[in-house]
Amino acid sequence: MRARHEWADVPLEQLRACPHCDALYRLTEVRPRERAQCRRCHSVLIAPRRGAFVRIIALALASAVLLVIALLTPFLDLSAAGMHSDASILDATMAFSEGVLAPLSLACAAFIIVIPAIRLALTLYTLVPLVRGRPAARHAADAFRLAERLRPWSMAEIFVIGVAVALVKVSGLASVTPGVAFWTFAILVIISLWQDSYMDREQIWSAIDRARSA
Repeated sequence: MRARHEWADVPLEQLRACPHCDALYRLTEVRPRERAQCRRCHSVLIAPRRGAFVRIIALALASAVLLVIALLTPFLDLSAAGMHSDASILDATMAFSEGVLAPLSLACAAFIIVIPAIRLALTLYTLVPLVRGRPAARHAADAFRLAERLRPWSMAEIFVIGVAVALVKVSGLASVTPGVAFWTFAILVIISLWQDSYMDREQIWSAIDRARSA
């Protein structure tokens, strides 16, 4: 005789697994400014906030503007032995664009420019219709799912940390001055982390489902 699982009669859409320890819970209504935490590892499962979608959209638009500025302005100014040069983010990503290291340049450009830009576009595509009270955009669920899958591959913050470490090591050999793009990119990373703090995935999925059925 088989043992009956405690969640056997619960519909799948009403279950939520902790992303860190896989503990299973039945979804309950969580009000704004409240949060649901995992009993096993204490990770936050649900934390809805009032006006979160509007703030996420505003921060995403700000990030898009900052990304454009970062791409169009100098990232570093270098001076050594009477010679002066500046480099942009595109110059940095294309530094190894020839020979066997060409894939490294493509990967660098993808991780710090292309993927963050795609995630911003997908986030706006998903949330803007929901905030305006319209039906969910076509394939909104697929767009948001892709944005979440790309999240681990968006490495702008790692790039900034790596550059900061390199600046310390190079400072003894040349005069290196961070350009406008460096500070813009640093602010972009902070805004991205701020945006993520408002991102309650369960709230977004619920809003997409409601907009579909409306």
